[in-house]
Amino acid sequence: MLQVCLNGGRGPGDAAAVPMTPVAMAEAAAAAVAAGAGDVHVHPKTPCGSDTLSPRVLADTLSAIRAAVDVPVGVSTGAWAEPDPVRRLARVRSWTVLPDRATVNWHEPGAEALAAALLDLGVAVEAVLRADTDGPARFLRSSLAPRVLRAVAEVASESAALPLLAALARSPHARPVLLHGRDAAAWPLLRLARRQGLAARIGLEDTLLLPDGSPARSNARLVSAALAEPAAATVPA
Repeated sequence: MLQVCLNGGRGPGDAAAVPMTPVAMAEAAAAAVAAGAGDVHVHPKTPCGSDTLSPRVLADTLSAIRAAVDVPVGVSTGAWAEPDPVRRLARVRSWTVLPDRATVNWHEPGAEALAAALLDLGVAVEAVLRADTDGPARFLRSSLAPRVLRAVAEVASESAALPLLAALARSPHARPVLLHGRDAAAWPLLRLARRQGLAARIGLEDTLLLPDGSPARSNARLVSAALAEPAAATVPA
């Protein structure tokens, strides 16, 4: 499975192709799915371009994307959108239109309570496990681990990925894994995911460059390149 991550924390100052409005996100999602993506991950944005957990913005974003594609759509619940765990939980519980899934950063305060609330709402949880935090250890001890849709392993290099993947595989509650990296690690980690038979993701959230180092003009172009990329390809010098 290849997931497209449409925007993340990026904005027009990073690349003109980064979609910021519900209409632009829907157009980007449609093009990426047409190119071969089977899953969409998006960060709903306020009019000023900040990530938000606002029920109204979430509803507008999900409605627009779902009118354009017929694949699962997931959103972020990162603490940068609402740092206070209590208020973040209240925001999520106030959603009127629900995503198919939501990422929960397991190293953030209040992660387990947030994951439990999402599951109670019927929203599948993607547990984001950053190798440079205590998130993986906390996740492996969590009673919620067996209930998540998958673990999203976010790492900076192949050498950081292998111990985390091994730990997840040894868990008695092993879940499917999506492996990805950002910026310079995006393409090497996508290749590793393919070699390991894992789900992967690509999109302007993770990288602004194609495998040859040229600028990516769209999420769809990144998806096409990912599907064409040999698993053993090397990074350009």
